[in-house]
Amino acid sequence: MKRKLIAAIGVAGMLFSVAACGGDDGGDGKKAGADGYAGQTLTVWVMDGSSPDQWQKDLAAEFEKKTKAKVKFEVQQWNGIQQKLTTALSEENPPDVFEIGNTQTPAYAKTGGLADLGDLKEEIGADWTESLNNSSVFEGKQYAAPWYFANRVVLYNKKVWADAGLEDTPKTRDEFYAALKTIGEKTDAEPIYLPGQNWYHFVGLVVGEGGELVKKDGDKYVSNLDDPKIAAATETYKKFQALSKAPKDKDEATPQQGEVFAKGNVGAFIGMGWEAGIAIEANPAIEKEIGYFTIPGATADKPEGVFLGGSNLAVAAGSQKQELAKEFLKLALSDKFEGQLAKENGVIPNKESLQSSLKGNAPAEAAAPAAAVGGTTPLIPEWAAVENDPNPIKTYLTAVLNGKSPAAAAKQVEGEFNKRLAQQQ
Repeated sequence: MKRKLIAAIGVAGMLFSVAACGGDDGGDGKKAGADGYAGQTLTVWVMDGSSPDQWQKDLAAEFEKKTKAKVKFEVQQWNGIQQKLTTALSEENPPDVFEIGNTQTPAYAKTGGLADLGDLKEEIGADWTESLNNSSVFEGKQYAAPWYFANRVVLYNKKVWADAGLEDTPKTRDEFYAALKTIGEKTDAEPIYLPGQNWYHFVGLVVGEGGELVKKDGDKYVSNLDDPKIAAATETYKKFQALSKAPKDKDEATPQQGEVFAKGNVGAFIGMGWEAGIAIEANPAIEKEIGYFTIPGATADKPEGVFLGGSNLAVAAGSQKQELAKEFLKLALSDKFEGQLAKENGVIPNKESLQSSLKGNAPAEAAAPAAAVGGTTPLIPEWAAVENDPNPIKTYLTAVLNGKSPAAAAKQVEGEFNKRLAQQQ
């Protein structure tokens, strides 16, 4: 899977207005009959790197066999996709099925661009992992279907851990901290590289505490950074960050933490599995030393909360082929093709029973256990503006790491946070 794909799916999309479009279920006025949907072609937009060529070929063949219709995959680029999709959904002939970032889904649902897929959920989605399906639901209705996901893991240097006398990987947060302390005491290595603004990891900690970054105040959303659960997540972040020499005012891409890890004198870092490739590119010799494990939670029976980046599949409200689109989704999301995608791309599938497809893929195997306890940024259309630079949550984290209390830091950014949440969508 291309690095830019996984990087992109961890970022909430920009919001744009989508004109609601009506339409019937049969393409060109036709529904399935004795000849199925013969003569029809379904247009499906997928993002660059999301679906392997063989997956598309196999799915298209089975789709045609089942429905007598053809499918036309059109690969889109991440750069500029929000505006392109917004425009397409407002036109008479939008793509029938399309991939959409999980945190982007509520914005398009609110503006009427997505078809209701409640009947599809009832038919094939009974065992979709709840945490993965949450982003497909808006105001109680199913507007998309969960497709694939990814989350952060611990990438560690086996040699550094061995030099510190560490034989096993930790199973709890306290064990993880103790192991890092041991590295600091017994080796010259930096125990963990954790920049002050690795805010997606912080979101995971908030999820693990059961916290919410926003709350409802009347008919609007406002900052909830002053919540005790947020403070608890912040203290955990601060505790681990104190073991790092990383800058408190930079994120994991400034510099790329994989490049820092590549130098061989860092015990661990928290990142996406694909970031190992950055380290290997910078220093091929380090490949044999890289290991992976699930980020440990407060207790051994539950991993740490993680941010779930990923993509859903949706049907355009203006599509004239909605029934045919649902037939496509039944196949694409079936165990056969969902499992194939997970195996070929190393992504987490939409149901736990398919995680066996990840066997042999070390970073994916490390990521999978946390999927069920993961979450996202707030699934509200108003959220997107919060992430624009300078991200107030990053500012909040840096303020705490530089000595402010969580309450004082929350107060510092509250005005800007609320201003962004109040922007017209």
